[in-house]
Amino acid sequence: MSFIKKPKITHPGLPRNAAGLTLRDYEGAMSTLCAGCGHDSISSAIMQAYFELAIEPHRVAKVSGIGCSSKTPTYFLGGAHGFNSVHGRMPSIATGANAANRELQYIGVSGDGDSLSIGLGQFAHAIRRNVNMMYLIENNGVYGLTKGQFSASADRGSKAKKGEANPYSPIDPVLLAISLGCTFVGRGFSGDKEHLVPLIKSAISHSGFALLDIISPCVTFNDHEGSTKSYAHTRAHMRETVHADYTSVHEEIVSHVEPGEFKKIQMHDGSRVGFKRVDENFDPTDRIGAISYIESHRAKGEVVTGLLYLEESTSEMHHVLGSSETAMSELPYEKLNPGAQNLERIQARWR
Repeated sequence: MSFIKKPKITHPGLPRNAAGLTLRDYEGAMSTLCAGCGHDSISSAIMQAYFELAIEPHRVAKVSGIGCSSKTPTYFLGGAHGFNSVHGRMPSIATGANAANRELQYIGVSGDGDSLSIGLGQFAHAIRRNVNMMYLIENNGVYGLTKGQFSASADRGSKAKKGEANPYSPIDPVLLAISLGCTFVGRGFSGDKEHLVPLIKSAISHSGFALLDIISPCVTFNDHEGSTKSYAHTRAHMRETVHADYTSVHEEIVSHVEPGEFKKIQMHDGSRVGFKRVDENFDPTDRIGAISYIESHRAKGEVVTGLLYLEESTSEMHHVLGSSETAMSELPYEKLNPGAQNLERIQARWR
């Protein structure tokens, strides 16, 4: 069962991060997902990202809905706060928790069924409000808990395990999010951890709603020939927009790299990173250009991965509302209670 904890045996030689924690401190319970499920690879990437950022698990709140993907918060950051909501309603739970306590970091974990079918309206309004959270869609194109029916993200013509083809057009969460004004949009692949970890770290550090659509093949119901969400199809048709990496905020390093040039530049920790200008025509800050780029490659059957759109100038929810910087649970009663006169004044405005 998912409540079974992993044996807590930590080798004294394991590396520790700036918070003094090992990678094992970021683990959760034993996974009960199918062996080889892409969702477990995403959980591993999440643990690695938080470990490298040295964010203590108790400073994180995990929220989810219903589905295979929504089970996964149990399997990482065991010391974090958590809430498993009803089907499709995770965004409103995350919004309320975030409004009440802005000191925590929020992860919303969902699936293509949970977010793009029953939860589509809630997903859209969380983006509109620019809730400060990282929202992961673990996208496998099927309803894995109910025997593999097509989900809303399944491509038209994609074949089910029994052979029937999907007749409907898909909802692309990346294009939908950009059109709704999402301030951080990226796409990854569960089988490419090297690329996925820096994407997750960037999404965690972003101020505002950060969406990551992660193609995560279902090995039981959607990893066969004819599926466009299988491991083989995704690896064959994946196209990386730019090489993704992440570095925390330090004094600016300035260097110029010519188009096509390869240059090694020294980082703050003394390491040297090689940079090469790739796909110089793609600009992740160009909203219309990003949509066109994604659409043009989708028409060729290519899955575009990487940071696809970024807007840093838009204020996140707390800045718009002017909400308290102190968690509501820590505010005194006098601050939380507006008083009879103020309530009467508010009610009078609606009479």
